[in-house]
Amino acid sequence: MIQVDLSNLNELERKIYNRLLEHSKDNPPFRINEAAEVGGCSVSKISKYVKKLGFDNYKQYIAFLYGEKISNTPESDELTRIKKFIDDFDTILVDEFIKLVNSHKKMILFGYGPSGICAEYFEYKLRTCSNNMAIAVSDEGSIASMIDENSLLIIFTVTGTFKSFENIYKKAQEKNCEVVIIAEEYNTLLFNQCDHIFWLSKYDQPDYLEPYQKSRIIFYIFIEEIMRKILDKKLK
Repeated sequence: MIQVDLSNLNELERKIYNRLLEHSKDNPPFRINEAAEVGGCSVSKISKYVKKLGFDNYKQYIAFLYGEKISNTPESDELTRIKKFIDDFDTILVDEFIKLVNSHKKMILFGYGPSGICAEYFEYKLRTCSNNMAIAVSDEGSIASMIDENSLLIIFTVTGTFKSFENIYKKAQEKNCEVVIIAEEYNTLLFNQCDHIFWLSKYDQPDYLEPYQKSRIIFYIFIEEIMRKILDKKLK
């Protein structure tokens, strides 16, 4: 992405901008040393001017000046991963999740750290955009007092490795409460910690990141698709 900001230029830089713009109208693309001559300044000043204007380098600036396609800088690995996730997005998972939600009177939402924030966001969306009763909790102790046979416990976790959910699941079983885990990364250890798993992505985040450092973007995409379908049905 490029943002060209003329308001960021000082008086000298505005003069350089106008001189180079006029020069480009009657001349073919020119090198940076010629730009310095036309602008009446040094090559290093042109480099700084180009950066301040919003371009990564002089080559990008010249492409802009002559209306040519600007070469993109390499994308981050996270953007590439999210694109792959969107390309492979399985809407059946959304339908199955909504069916599960609608079969219960109440939902208890939980997650550790940043995943708990996703749970709070989901609670907000459900409360404001649907008729589903949802309560997000931030500690394990609150879960046992709120779940029963009519509720669905929904746990968000990226890797499932930060902390086990076995104790939570045992308490839920004692109260005949169904437990569903929404996980991003595949982890077979989670299979014994819930009744249902929605595994969202085939593309893991880097191993050098700790669980709390990993992105939650995929959770939010999944939540928004759930809410879109709920709202579409509500408006019909």
